[in-house]
Amino acid sequence: MTEDLNEQLTSYLSDAHSIEEQALAQLRSAPGIAGTPKLAEAFRVHLAETEGHERAIAQLLEARDGATSWFKDAVMKLGGKGFVLFAKANPDTPGKLLSHALSYEALEEASYALLANVAERAGDARVAETADRIGREEVAMKARLEGCFDDAVDASLAAVGNSDLDDQLSRYLADAHALEQQAIGLRERAAERDGGELADVYRRHLAETREHADAVAARLEARGSDPSTLKDTFMRMGAFSWATFFEAHRDTPGKRAAFAYAFEHLEVGGYEQLERVAKRAGDAETAGLAARILEQERAAADSLERLFPHAAGLALAASAGR
Repeated sequence: MTEDLNEQLTSYLSDAHSIEEQALAQLRSAPGIAGTPKLAEAFRVHLAETEGHERAIAQLLEARDGATSWFKDAVMKLGGKGFVLFAKANPDTPGKLLSHALSYEALEEASYALLANVAERAGDARVAETADRIGREEVAMKARLEGCFDDAVDASLAAVGNSDLDDQLSRYLADAHALEQQAIGLRERAAERDGGELADVYRRHLAETREHADAVAARLEARGSDPSTLKDTFMRMGAFSWATFFEAHRDTPGKRAAFAYAFEHLEVGGYEQLERVAKRAGDAETAGLAARILEQERAAADSLERLFPHAAGLALAASAGR
């Protein structure tokens, strides 16, 4: 095992520990604001699993004479608590919480797939086996969350008062448009910066994303509403901030692929709920649009998942070249 590869593997383990710290900060508060027993129970089950994940990663770092990063851990904990406050501040807390949780599980899934790949290249079977095991548990949690959309929509609409479903549907559409604005910003930068098959996936889905944004805007107009300029601007700024963050890391292609996979699931969560709200409001055209976009978001996520080994290779090459 080369020294560079050994150092990179230790760095990936440190990143994984920080991700688990953020997950713990979220999961300890999530059951209390889930708004539905099924979703709350999913969070409680995964909290126990995540506590085990954190211990396992800390032990692997210790065995490699590595250490957790107090700075990374503190920042990630703060971010986890911040999102809980954000979810609580929104009237549709259960839905926002579910979409973010699904996205975060996807981020962990991708991160552990990259970690396992690097560990295999480094010849560290213990790390590879642990990463595979934790990754399977993250995928299982994703499946539990996927089964909570109906309950979350019920709880979200009840929280805001579902007597005016048309108004709520327009808000869900505006949220979807803002998400697409951030997606465009992220995918534009990714298509410019990364190469090979990953860049092809980003470029193809960027074209789809622009079509999604136009289609959602058209539905808003047809319903006598407009996109939210404030939300769109905020999300565009978020895309720029994330792109800048990625450029500061040596293993940018790997981190960007993991984040892109997570963002696909954030959009999946949003469109799963948009489709349900549209059906309840009797808007078949919006429901059909949400279903079509949802299919493309899931397909893009599948394409990225297949390229995790490729992303790991690009990340290691980028690290070695700097």
